[in-house]
Amino acid sequence: MICRLAGAGLLSVARNHLCVFTLQSRRYDSRTTIFSPEVEYAMEAIGHRRNIHKLLDESFFSEKIYKLNEDMACSVAGITSDANVLTNELRLIAQRYLLQYQEPIPCEQLVTALCDIKQAYTQFGGKRPFGVSLLYIGWDKHYGFQLYQSDPSGNYGGWKATCIGNNSAAAVSMLKQDYKEGEMTLKSALALAIKVLNKTMDVSKLSAEKGESLEPGSLGDRDSISKKKKKEYF
Repeated sequence: MICRLAGAGLLSVARNHLCVFTLQSRRYDSRTTIFSPEVEYAMEAIGHRRNIHKLLDESFFSEKIYKLNEDMACSVAGITSDANVLTNELRLIAQRYLLQYQEPIPCEQLVTALCDIKQAYTQFGGKRPFGVSLLYIGWDKHYGFQLYQSDPSGNYGGWKATCIGNNSAAAVSMLKQDYKEGEMTLKSALALAIKVLNKTMDVSKLSAEKGESLEPGSLGDRDSISKKKKKEYF
């Protein structure tokens, strides 16, 4: 059999049999050896600022923090519809593990499982990457409290402090300057987070209605992760 790429399509010759397969145009590349900017487009979607219009009802806004199980939660930045799909998948993975092993899934294992799915959408044809980045916070018996970040390509890493979304570069720069390893308490960490948000968000003044937080309890208190709105922070 001889195969070659001709102008009209793929020409296949097998002894006395001749077949011509017309190449259909594809929206997305189907080979990992072909460069595709789709992941770059997805990364750009993360940093887009929210549409602000005077007709929008500011009392209602899309969810950005999701509780996954009793030990883990995540925050998202990017396309909200994509985030809903991924957070539902995270919850399913966590519940399947709990049903099978009768114990909560380790934090990094849950992150890895989702990142495998995200990476597959960058590899196979006919699919686009998810335009969303996630921050994961959680506790397990192996490493205690943990913080991870993943991007649309499926890469992830552990962090001591980080930020995603619009103006994330400026926020991370501030965290590098003000984060004191080994000296941060919950109160000082909250104060630093509010300071970073105040200087990087596209609002004139932060308010309790526009701010949410996830508060972990003391080290080892795995049931204390809860989402709260705190007026005294602002």
